[in-house]
Amino acid sequence: MLFNSYLFLLVFLPVTLTVHYVAGRINLRFAAVWLCLTSFVFYGWWNPQFVVLLAGSILFNYLISLAILALRNRTTLQNWTVGMAVFVNLLVLFHYKYFVTLLAFLNGLGVTDAPLEDIILPLGISFFTFTQLGYLLDCRAGIVNERSLLSYVLFVTFFPHLIAGPILHHKEMMPQFAQRENYVFKAENLSAGGMLFVIGLAKKVLLADSIAPYADTGFAAPGDLQFWSAWAAILCYALQLYFDFSGYSDMALGLARMFGIRFPLNFNSPYKAASIIDFWARWHMTLTRYLTAYLYYPVAMAVSRRRTARGLPVGTAGVRTLGGFVSTIVFPTVFTMGLAGVWHGAGLQYLVFGLLHAAYLSINHAWRIFFVGRQPAARKVNWRNHAASVLLTFIAVLVAQVFFRAHGVGDACSLLEGMAGLRGFESWETWAYFADLPAADAWRWMLGQHQQLIYIVVFLSIAWFFPNAHQIMGEYSPALFKTGNAKWRFMQWQPTWQWLLVMLFLLFLCLINLHKEARFLYFQF
Repeated sequence: MLFNSYLFLLVFLPVTLTVHYVAGRINLRFAAVWLCLTSFVFYGWWNPQFVVLLAGSILFNYLISLAILALRNRTTLQNWTVGMAVFVNLLVLFHYKYFVTLLAFLNGLGVTDAPLEDIILPLGISFFTFTQLGYLLDCRAGIVNERSLLSYVLFVTFFPHLIAGPILHHKEMMPQFAQRENYVFKAENLSAGGMLFVIGLAKKVLLADSIAPYADTGFAAPGDLQFWSAWAAILCYALQLYFDFSGYSDMALGLARMFGIRFPLNFNSPYKAASIIDFWARWHMTLTRYLTAYLYYPVAMAVSRRRTARGLPVGTAGVRTLGGFVSTIVFPTVFTMGLAGVWHGAGLQYLVFGLLHAAYLSINHAWRIFFVGRQPAARKVNWRNHAASVLLTFIAVLVAQVFFRAHGVGDACSLLEGMAGLRGFESWETWAYFADLPAADAWRWMLGQHQQLIYIVVFLSIAWFFPNAHQIMGEYSPALFKTGNAKWRFMQWQPTWQWLLVMLFLLFLCLINLHKEARFLYFQF
């Protein structure tokens, strides 16, 4: 079931909300059970057979978590249990995410002749698998306090995050599901959550879906594109991905707030980032947190322990040497981002995407450690330097997103050739014609002939110069951690009738454009 569908907006959400709050006045457990059941319905609406997969995954991991907690005094057996559970989860994930790619490869070699079009893959398997793996690892670390089966099931299945995140942490969520006040109706929850949800819906329906056809057309034949067309294609995709994913994240947080639950922030204007490190602190923030906690830090700590055993410097002194920097910064970064790239898909282009970002991050860290860190005093950054840093970061992100979107490494390289001008430049004759037109005719011609360019300019302006949804919500933002307020007072949301009219107007625009019901891009991951 899609958030951007009439079924969800006009039937599922109103019924689920109403029964949830009615049940909350009667019995907390009944309300929690109702949310679990409706979350299974939400997940199984597209393909009911995968409800069995989700339920089986939850039962297996919950029983394993109890075993891990019971074995706290038997470290060796506990570690074997954790290792077995991680292996089983990753095996299931590999089967569903990469089985089709493996079959296609074998079909190409003539080894098999399996029909691929009949294979249906479950949505969101990466997200609920990662969520549960984190829980198991925290059980081994001894930091799990809430062990209720009902809270655990709700933690994993709660429908706002089930399909495409954010990736939740049990410390943040399970206590919330156990608090009675979160099942009591509050007008602020409904109004603030509803406003954020509608903003996210507008990003998806009015912005992302509007520019998507231009991205699809460009990536359908990347070898035919010259300079400006190639740049237009990747810019359209970058903006589609931005508003699609940020729209989903806003909708997820808004929906959770309607039910009295707060999610962690998952998206914070990443195209405003002035460095790649800053970009990953803003883009898919819960994935960055997850990768840092469960991949990067364990590898970096293992490297540091090994260097200590060999009598080599660690910490700040260690990373300032070439060998220390490579072993404690570059190696964990390449390992983590390489796996992050492969997680997004089975093609080689996803590995290249991950390794490109690993290179970016390593260069960024080297700049901070070997250059900026050795400056005698921090100089105030002026707006020109900041703008140049943002532009450089954005271009680096665009190059990596070419591989993220392309059908293969060959198509990605073809588009990069076009972006580099190796296939020439488009004719400027039409622009000369445009320059000779009167102002009114020029704008009509522009709207008719260069709608794609207008979309790019307008959407980039929104991403770069306007406050994001959580800055608009300000102190009413449902996120667990706030981002600050919008600078302009007229864009700071308040529970007033004027903002209600804005919300209803946006909702009306979305409803009349819902005939597309396009899936969110991150559903495929």
